[in-house]
Amino acid sequence: MRAVLQRASRASVEVEGSIVGQLPSPGLVVLLGITHEDEQATARKVAQKIYGLRILEDEASCESIAAPLLVISQFTLYASVRKGRRPSWSAAAPGAHSEPLYEYFVDYLRGLGAGVQTGVFGAMMEVNLTNSGPFTVIVDSAELA
Repeated sequence: MRAVLQRASRASVEVEGSIVGQLPSPGLVVLLGITHEDEQATARKVAQKIYGLRILEDEASCESIAAPLLVISQFTLYASVRKGRRPSWSAAAPGAHSEPLYEYFVDYLRGLGAGVQTGVFGAMMEVNLTNSGPFTVIVDSAELA
């Protein structure tokens, strides 16, 4: 599981011209990619790490100040550009595997007490955000202890 975290002062995601999710106050935008080996235990580990990371202003975490998260599925985080000029998506899990894990990830964060809004899985989305800092961090489950 791979997540790109962007500290944002504001953010929203639109599908077909309608806002489907947004940050009601400053928080984190989480772009989430899922690979074939990921499972619920992976989702729990990554969610806990993200929720507790002290990467907001004044070294706060989403958990410590109840900052919201906007979680958006993004299979392209597992693109490989190793060969040729066209990315390969073979490391990205198909929707049948990744959609339930994405939903589990979101539900698990909410169970931790997080305020979470989302995009629409598999939809063409327009993501608008103001990156505060700028501040961007990548969390990869393969690198977590």
